[in-house]
Amino acid sequence: MFEKLKSGFKGLVTKVTTTELKAENLHPVLADFKMTLAENDVAYPVAEHICDELEKRLMGVQVKRLEDRKKVVDENLRKVLLEVMITKQDVNLLECAGEKRKRKEPFVLLFVGINGTGKTTTIAKVAQFFKDKGYSVVLAASDTYRAGSIEQLEEHAKRLGLRIIKGVYGGDAASVGYDAIGHARAHGINVVLIDTAGRMQTNQNLMNELQKVKRVVCPDLTILTVDSLIGNDAVTQSEEFDKCIGIDATILTKVDADVKGGSSLSVTYVTQKPILFIGTGQTYKDLELFNPEKFVNMILR
Repeated sequence: MFEKLKSGFKGLVTKVTTTELKAENLHPVLADFKMTLAENDVAYPVAEHICDELEKRLMGVQVKRLEDRKKVVDENLRKVLLEVMITKQDVNLLECAGEKRKRKEPFVLLFVGINGTGKTTTIAKVAQFFKDKGYSVVLAASDTYRAGSIEQLEEHAKRLGLRIIKGVYGGDAASVGYDAIGHARAHGINVVLIDTAGRMQTNQNLMNELQKVKRVVCPDLTILTVDSLIGNDAVTQSEEFDKCIGIDATILTKVDADVKGGSSLSVTYVTQKPILFIGTGQTYKDLELFNPEKFVNMILR
C-alpha cells in the first residue's frame, strides 16, 4: 500500500539530510520532490503547500551531526503532513450515533458518489461496523436508477441479517429514504444507511435529483465514497460533490490496491472534510477507521 509515496518521502529525507539547509540548496531538492508528489496523485496545490511549508521550516536550521539533521527533517515533514491531513471539522461517528440513540432518534447517513467507487459495498461494510458496535441498522435502496442496484443491496442485507427498505426502478428515490427513516423511528432502529444512484458530478439533472433526496431525508451526515485509484479525479469529484450537494466526510475505497497514495493526502486538504474510513479489502470487516497520525507514520516509516 502506497509504496511509491513511501519511496518518494524516503528519498526526500535522504537528500535533505545530506544537504546544507540553505534556500539555494533546498529549493532544487524540493522542486524535484514536488514533481514526485504530483506523479503519485498528490494534487498540485497540495504538493506545492507541502514543499513550501517544509522549506520555510528547514531553511537556516543549524544542525551539526548527520543523525540529528535526519531527525529534524523527519519531525518537520511529519508536522507538515499532519497539518495537511487534519481538518478543523472532526466527525466521530460513534459519538454522533450515540447522541441520536439517547434521543431515541435514528442516525441517518446519506451515501453519494459516482458509479464504480464501491459505494454499495462500502455501505454494507459501514453497516457491519455499526452492528459490531451494538447498533441496529436498516438499509435504504434509494438507487432506483442503476439496474441491479436494489438486488445488490438486498443481497448485502440478507448476508448481514438486516432489513432493507426498497422501491421500484424509476421510482422516487427520496421517498425510499424517507420511508426507511420512518421505519427506523417506528421500530426503534438506531442507524439508517441510504444508498443513492452513482452519478457523474457533471450530470446536472442527476445532481439535482440528489439535492432533492438530501432535502427530503435531512441526513445527519452526507458521505462521499471516492475510489483512491483514480488519482487527481478523486479531488475533482470531492470538490464538485461538495459544491453541489455539500458533503461532511469521505470514505476512500480500494486503498489496499493503491501503490501511489496521493489521493489520501489531497482529498482532505482540498475539501477540508475528514476521511472517516479507508476500504482495505473485499470482506465486510475490511474497513478501517482513518487515523491521520497512523497514516503519516505509515508513509514515513
